[in-house]
Amino acid sequence: MRSARFRRTRRASAVTLVSALTLTALAACGTSSSDTDGDGGSEGAGSSDPAAPLDPQTKVTLTIDCMPPTAKAAELRQWKEDVATFNKTYPNITIEGRSTPGQCLEPPRFTAMLKAKSQPDVFYTYFTDLPQVLDNDGAADITAYVNDKTVPLLKDIDPDVLASLKQDGKLYGLPTSNYRMGLLINRKLFQQAGLDPDAPPRTWDEVRTAAKKIAGLGQGIAGFGEYSAGNTGGWHFTAQMYSVGGDVVDASGKKAAFNTDLGKQVARNLHAMRWEDDSMGRTQLLKWGDLQKQIATDKLGMFLAAPDDIAYMVQQLGAKYENFGMGPIPGERATLAGGNDYMIKKGISGDKIKAAIAWLNFKNLSVGKGQFDWARSKKDGLPVGVPQPNFWLNGSKATDDAARVTHATMPVANFKAYMDNPVAGKAEPPKAQEVYKVLDNVMSGILTNKDADVDKLLATAEAQVNQVLAHP
Repeated sequence: MRSARFRRTRRASAVTLVSALTLTALAACGTSSSDTDGDGGSEGAGSSDPAAPLDPQTKVTLTIDCMPPTAKAAELRQWKEDVATFNKTYPNITIEGRSTPGQCLEPPRFTAMLKAKSQPDVFYTYFTDLPQVLDNDGAADITAYVNDKTVPLLKDIDPDVLASLKQDGKLYGLPTSNYRMGLLINRKLFQQAGLDPDAPPRTWDEVRTAAKKIAGLGQGIAGFGEYSAGNTGGWHFTAQMYSVGGDVVDASGKKAAFNTDLGKQVARNLHAMRWEDDSMGRTQLLKWGDLQKQIATDKLGMFLAAPDDIAYMVQQLGAKYENFGMGPIPGERATLAGGNDYMIKKGISGDKIKAAIAWLNFKNLSVGKGQFDWARSKKDGLPVGVPQPNFWLNGSKATDDAARVTHATMPVANFKAYMDNPVAGKAEPPKAQEVYKVLDNVMSGILTNKDADVDKLLATAEAQVNQVLAHP
């Protein structure tokens, strides 16, 4: 549901594709490289075996989207540095980065791009986009190309993350970030309300109790916040269902699964917090960005979020890192997990696929390099210490975690409860955005109508979601 770096959610914005910004890699002879075979193939190609690593002398041009825009000066500088470093090993690979202002992936533009087959060679998606991409025959099956020679740390990547990019056992993408939702808290308000910010609530009953205490501070402060518009209400209803052991769609992917005792429990608890406790604030119909503004200005005690919301609030809203902390999602049965990745356009040459995997491995899948060069990020004034993206296991995780602490720009101890109590991640449901749009009605009904009929809201939503799931 979120975009990189602030995954954040699929918030709608008018995004116009700007002209491609080309980063020209110089070949060893000092001239720029380019494809000359007319079909995007390669010159000087190496082995035709897809499992073999890329020949360093292979000559191709790759178009890649989601290059940082000019407004993100530090990120763009790092991108250019990484291209230059990559070209020391692969001098004849030209990286043509494409940038969009604002949000990297805007759903209507993305859908139009897929239908027109106009996506770049290497294109950015959310984990939940895989069905749509495959329906449009848009991504190459890269299973044969990805192994421990082409991606040396492959065995250290969380298999649940890789599973999000597979269908029928075939791999269609490589991750760039991931998240597992937790409980984001305002430490200042916790302290003022007599609560321990190092021990965030672990059950929904504890959330309700803490929310009442925080709302009791007055001055328009809400104890707990929730979304109910822009598909984000349904997104969070799903997260709450997972947290108590429920589902939104059944295992077949064909039927709604939320009109149950657990679904009614989630809905009635929120209704009670809103109307009996008056602990959720009176302004409702909130969407992504609204709760972040509230908690950043000390008007909200806690809400469900992914860890990188913290970086967004500091970088974009002027908040202070030390004011925030995180705990695991209350209930702890499961938490909604998601993330972002890059896929490779179907139909491009084998050498282009190999070059794309070599770039993605360097930029996104190497501890201590590319996006995981935490020393560089600290020097460039970017956030270091946010718990995610962190899809590493084994020795790679230990190495990366230590580097995050060494170069942290924020108090990592504030996330100890979240890090020490990992909750199993669970993927978003099929047709997630359409399902979330329906479930927005449940959330908005609960939070804006004191006399809401929970049973009726859930039954109506169930019928509508079943219709959504019945159509391919």
